[in-house]
Amino acid sequence: DTFNNYFEPENLHAARRVLEAAGYVVHVVGAADGERPLCCGRTFLASGMVDRAKEEALRTLTALTPYVEKNIPVIGLEPSCLLTLRDEFLAMIPNAESAALALRAQLFEEFLVAEKYAGRLRLPLAALSKPELLLHGHCHQKAFAALTPVQEVLGWIPGSMVTTVESSCCGMAGAFGLEAEHVDVSMKMGELSLLPAVRKAGANVTIVADGTSCRHQIADGAKREALHVARVLDQALTKV
Repeated sequence: DTFNNYFEPENLHAARRVLEAAGYVVHVVGAADGERPLCCGRTFLASGMVDRAKEEALRTLTALTPYVEKNIPVIGLEPSCLLTLRDEFLAMIPNAESAALALRAQLFEEFLVAEKYAGRLRLPLAALSKPELLLHGHCHQKAFAALTPVQEVLGWIPGSMVTTVESSCCGMAGAFGLEAEHVDVSMKMGELSLLPAVRKAGANVTIVADGTSCRHQIADGAKREALHVARVLDQALTKV
């Protein structure tokens, strides 16, 4: 996704290390030579630019379809982007290709859990130096009942103690919280439960949040770094 690709590539590198450590071959799908990078179109949708969003969705669908036809899972890190492939793509491009992609598109942690249940996952993990983990769920994860896989994979780390913040939206909501006219509302939303819980967490507690906007809200509002689950697993992996 655009956010991790350009702003937090360390998340992508961590995810790839974890997948390869588990024995998987990772293909990174990009645009054709000379074309702008692929995008799910989520940011256009959030701005009401549906036609532009559909253009981006078509480009992404075209690039991913050859892999889907080979029954290769499509894995993403950013919930709002990956879940666009499972939801809005079906409305914008109602055809067999989008339906097939929706069935193969999975969040990183969803893929790991599915592989474990299928008996194929072998992922060596060791205890973390900071075993206490405070998890905040992205709104899209909650809407798609996709937070449980994050809780599960974090629980695979020996000695980990996972607590989930009982929160609604962090308040950022994409670009909403970055717009001057919405800052006050955004911070009030964050202060309902998420930011106080993060501030209360001791320095030995690792904050976990899969959403880019959530991590930025936590950094801005509570002055704490939050990590994508892929980076937490990578930390446990490198200790093995």
